[in-house]
Amino acid sequence: MSTKSFIQILILLLIIIIIGGVYFKYFETKKNIVEEIDRSEIENLSQVLELEKKIIELEIKNEKLNNKNKNTSNFEEKSNINTNIPENNNNLKKIDEPKLEVKINKSVKKKEIENLIKDVEYTSIDQKGNKFVLLANSGKTNNDNKDVLDLENVRGQILSDKRDTIYIVSDYAAYNSTNLNSKFYDNVIIDYQDKQITCINFDINMETNKAIAYNDVIITDPKSVMKAGIVVFDLKTKDININPENVSTGIEVITN
Repeated sequence: MSTKSFIQILILLLIIIIIGGVYFKYFETKKNIVEEIDRSEIENLSQVLELEKKIIELEIKNEKLNNKNKNTSNFEEKSNINTNIPENNNNLKKIDEPKLEVKINKSVKKKEIENLIKDVEYTSIDQKGNKFVLLANSGKTNNDNKDVLDLENVRGQILSDKRDTIYIVSDYAAYNSTNLNSKFYDNVIIDYQDKQITCINFDINMETNKAIAYNDVIITDPKSVMKAGIVVFDLKTKDININPENVSTGIEVITN
């Protein structure tokens, strides 16, 4: 073998060695990079799991702490209610006054409920045999006069064996249980024979056997409509006396 051929073979071997070394070095580095990436992912996953675990533990501790604070707060409120005793007489007075006011309000409310009567009915008969019947949905004792009963949604009847019945309806009435007098008011309607009388006030006096309708009195019958001042009923004879509001104006009559 010539020297030239030997040198060529040597150069070829050197080239192969260099290429092999570069190839090996490249794949070894790639393998290390892959291993490093895998190791990093595993470490990150482990850190995430550890972080989730810590978060769960913190949530559990936080919930226990909230429950504890809540129970402590409830206990403190109960303790304040049961054991909050003022240190001096001035504070004691300030605390006692509202309690007294509450008791008074409850007492007044209870008293009002006790005084309220449902489905009221009163019946009275005078010396002439006239029967007076008074019905109401509810009633309660008047604050100023204990003998008077304040009624709501009232119906009344004045009956007689010799005369037609007088029917009365009103929103309210005041009935005196001592003298049996009644005062109807607000949206009063009186029906007698073929006449209907509307007014604001209608008073019945059982002592004088008189009943008086007044304030915006209007009398309606099949033939006319009359505007009058005062209408007086005689409960003995059942006669009606119609009076004007004043002498100068007279009675306004509208015929049908």
